[in-house]
Amino acid sequence: MSTGGVRTTERAEALREELIRARLAGGGARAQRRVSPRPVDRGGPLPLSYGQQQMWFLSRLEPDSWEYVVPVALRLRGPLDVDALRRAFTGLVERHEILRTRYALAGVEPVQVIDLPRPFELPVEDLTALPTVDRERRAAELAASAPGEAFDLEAEWPVRASLLRLGADDHILVVIFHHVACDAWSVRVFAEELSALYGAGPAPAPLPIQFADYAAWEREHLTGGVLQRHLDYWRGQLDGVPPLELPTDRPRPATRGWVGDAVPFAFPAALTERLRSLGAAHDTTLFMTLLAAYQVLLGRYTGRTDVPVGTVVSGRTLPEVQRLIGYGINSLVMRGRAEGDPSFAELLGRVRETVLAAFDHQEVPFARLVDELQPQRDMSRTPLFQAAFTMHEERTGAFALPGLTVETLSAPTRVARFDVTLQVEEAADGSLRGTLEYVTALFDRSTVERMTRHLVRLLESVTAAPDAPLSHHVVLDADELALVAPPQELLDPPARCVHEVFEERAAACPDAVAVVYGGERLTYAELNERANRLAHHLRDLGVGPESLVGVSLERGIDLVPTLLGVLKSGAAYLPLDPAYPADRLAFMLADTAAPVVVTVAAHVEKLRTIHSGRLVVLDEDAAALAARPATNPAPVSTPDNLIYVIYTSGSTGRPKGVCLTHANVLRLLTTAEEHYAFSARDVWPLFHSYAFDVSVWELWGSLLYGGRLVVVPQAVTRSPEDFLDLLVSHRVTVLNQTPSAFRGLVALAAEGDRRIDALVLRAVVFAGEKLEVPELAPWVARRDLERTALLNMYGITETTVHTTYYRLVDADLAPGAANPVGYPLRDLTVYLLDADGNVAPIGVAGEIHVGGPGVARGYLNRPELTAERFVPDPFGPPGPASTAAATWPGAPPMGAWSSSGASTTR
Repeated sequence: MSTGGVRTTERAEALREELIRARLAGGGARAQRRVSPRPVDRGGPLPLSYGQQQMWFLSRLEPDSWEYVVPVALRLRGPLDVDALRRAFTGLVERHEILRTRYALAGVEPVQVIDLPRPFELPVEDLTALPTVDRERRAAELAASAPGEAFDLEAEWPVRASLLRLGADDHILVVIFHHVACDAWSVRVFAEELSALYGAGPAPAPLPIQFADYAAWEREHLTGGVLQRHLDYWRGQLDGVPPLELPTDRPRPATRGWVGDAVPFAFPAALTERLRSLGAAHDTTLFMTLLAAYQVLLGRYTGRTDVPVGTVVSGRTLPEVQRLIGYGINSLVMRGRAEGDPSFAELLGRVRETVLAAFDHQEVPFARLVDELQPQRDMSRTPLFQAAFTMHEERTGAFALPGLTVETLSAPTRVARFDVTLQVEEAADGSLRGTLEYVTALFDRSTVERMTRHLVRLLESVTAAPDAPLSHHVVLDADELALVAPPQELLDPPARCVHEVFEERAAACPDAVAVVYGGERLTYAELNERANRLAHHLRDLGVGPESLVGVSLERGIDLVPTLLGVLKSGAAYLPLDPAYPADRLAFMLADTAAPVVVTVAAHVEKLRTIHSGRLVVLDEDAAALAARPATNPAPVSTPDNLIYVIYTSGSTGRPKGVCLTHANVLRLLTTAEEHYAFSARDVWPLFHSYAFDVSVWELWGSLLYGGRLVVVPQAVTRSPEDFLDLLVSHRVTVLNQTPSAFRGLVALAAEGDRRIDALVLRAVVFAGEKLEVPELAPWVARRDLERTALLNMYGITETTVHTTYYRLVDADLAPGAANPVGYPLRDLTVYLLDADGNVAPIGVAGEIHVGGPGVARGYLNRPELTAERFVPDPFGPPGPASTAAATWPGAPPMGAWSSSGASTTR
C-alpha cells in the first residue's frame, strides 16, 4: 500500500518558490503584505478551511469511498520498540490538534471539535502463530482492507493505526488518515516527526499555530478585493474551456465511476539528465517541462492545441503552516496552448508563464472556482479538467526509525479521480519514476501502457531537438508504425480492361442469364452483342480512349448494355442520373465537355437545354444501332485508361469528378475475391444508382464472374416489403446496402416477417455510411452470422468503392462493443494521420489516408485539388507534400489519398 491516493506537487511548490521569489521581492500587487495567521479563540465555533469543508461534504456523500483516505503502510524490520512507537503516536496527536479533531454540525455548518489529548491506541495483531506463507497472505489482506473501513468523522479521530507482527523483528505498520486531516505534504511531516518522537532525532520545534487557526485565517483573508483579483484571473483563463475528449476504449458512462488502476513506468537516467538540462537552459523547472510534454501528448490524442491539465498545490505558502499536518491542498488548472505549431522550447516559455501565474492565484478554492465559472453540469466527468499531473519527492524516505529498516509497501491503485493522472516521483538520488493512473471504466490497461511509452518517446524527441516544431516530434516507434500500416502486397497490374474480361466470360457462358429487369432478360451473349453494336456506333462518332460519354438512363434493361458499350468503344462513362437536378447535370456536362450523351427520347428535351454535343437516343436510333456489327470491337483502350468519372456530392463545395481506371476496378475485384469467392451461382441486385460507385461493385462483381445481375426498379428500392419479395423471388445471394437502406429489412425481421427465413443470402455488404452495429441485432436474431455474413466495407469514390474489409462476429453486437472499420484490402495501406501529418496512435482519431493501386487518378480538371489530396505516400520517400516521418520500412512509393472529412478510430 502506498500514499497513491494523495495528489500534490510539493516539489513543484518548492521549485516555484525559487523561481518567483525575486519577482515577489520587487513589489507590486503580487507582493502585497498579508496579515499572518494567529491563534484564534477556542471558545467559539471553529470553521473548516474551504478544502476541509469540501472534503467533509464529499465524504458524507460517499463515506465508504477510498478517495477520501490516505493510506500509509510500512514494513519494519529490526528490534521494534512497540511502546516507544505508541508514545510517538501519542506525542504526534498531542502536537497536532487536527489529528484529534472531530467534525460536528453547528446549525447547518460543519465545525471543528478538538478533543483533549489522550494515549493513542495502537493495536497489535500477532500473526506469528500462522505458518510463514499464511502470515504474509493474512498481513497483505489486513493491510489492503484497512482503507475500506469508513471513518465516522463526528465520533472518531481522523487517524487510525495498527501493527501486524509477522516475527520478533518483522512488523507491518498500517496508518490510515482521513483526507479531511491529511494530504501528501502532511505525510512527509508525519514521517519526520514520528521518526523524531520515536527517538531518531531532536524533538520537533513548537508549532506557532494549529490548522484550525489557519482555517480561520483563510476564511477571513479570502474576501473582498483579494478574492476578486484572483477570481478575475481565473475567469480570464478558464471561462469556456471545453472538456478534454480523450479517445476511450469504452463509451463514457452517464455517471462517472471512480474505480481506477495505474501503470508504473520508468524514465531512463540519460533522459532525466537531458530533461534537467533542457529546463536549466530555458529557466523552467522539471515540473514545467514534464507538464508541457504531457500536454503535447494529450493534444496528440485529442487533436487539440488547447489542453487543460489540473494539478494540486499544498497551499502552504506561509511559513507558519509549513510544519502543519492538515488538508491544505487545492486544485489548479493549467491551460496549455500550442497554437501555431511552436517549438517545444517556445512552448516551455508559455507553460512557464502559465504555471507561475496559476501559482500566484492559487488561493481561490477549486470548489469556489467551479461555482463561479459554472461549467456545464456533466455527471460523466469532472469539471474544468479531466486530466491531471502531479510531481512529488519520494515521501517515505523521511521515515528513519533507529535500528529499523523501513520499506514502503504498495498496493494497486483503487481510485482514479480523473480520466488520467500522470504522477511523477523524484527519488532521493534524483531518478524519476512515473505512474499513469486511469479510470478502468474508460480505458484498457494496454491503452494506458501505450500512452506511457508514447510519453517517454516524446520526451526523448523534444530533448533531442527542442527547437523543432511540435509537429516534427513522433511518438510512435518503428514497430508501431509497422503495425499501424503494414506494407501492402504488390500484385501484378491488370493486363486487360474490364470489358475484355467480360467478353471472355460471355464466350464461356453465352446462354447464361446475365441481366434481369422485371420480365425482361438478357443472356451473356445478348448483352455482349447489344453492347458491341453501341460501341461500334460510338466509335463512328469519334469517341475513344480518355473520351467521356454521358449516360442518362432510367433503371431498365438498356442500362447495363449501354455502360458496357461505352467501355467497349474505348471511352469512359459519365453517369447522368435523370433524377439529378438540371443544374447539377448542366455543371457536369460543362465541366467534362463530354462530346456524346446516350439517352432515350423521354430525356431529350431536358438534355438539349444543357448539352450542345451529340445525343445517341436509343429508342429513336434503334434501327441505326441494329445495323451495327454484333462482333467485339478491336480493343483500343488499356487498363490505365479511364473507365468512369463519378462526381462527388459537392457537400463540401464545388462537386468534383473523380477519375477511375480499368486497373483500379479490376484490382478491387482481385483483392476482394479472397473474401467473397465470387461465383457464377451468385445473384446480385443492382440496387444503387449507377452514379453511386457501389454500383460498380454490383455490376462487375456479378458479370465478370458469370453471375446474374437483377436491376432493381426505382419504386422497389423505396419499399422494403417489395424489395424483400424481389430478394426471395430472384434468390439473391449477395446484397449490397447502405446501412440506412438496410434498416427497412431489419425492421421486417424485427416484426417476424417469415420471408426473411426464405432468403438464400450468403452475404450482405455494407458501404457508403457508418454502420451502427447494434441496430443489426433483430436481423441477426433471425439470420445468424453463419447463414448470412454481414460485412462492413469502408470506402470512398477516390479509392475505388471499397478500401477495408471486416466480417462481423457475434461479439460485435454486444453492448458497448467497438464499431470496427476493418483491415485494408491486401493491396492497399490505410493509415490515420493527425493534422500535422504524423501517424495517429492506435485508438486515436485521425484523418484517413489510403495508399496503393486503388487510389484514383485524380480529380477531373482540378489539378490543384489533385495535388492536395492525391499526395505522395506519407511512408514513402519524403517530399514537399508529405510531412510524416518516413520511418516505416518497406513501404512502396505509391500515392495516397487524404480524406479531409473522414476520421475514425482503429
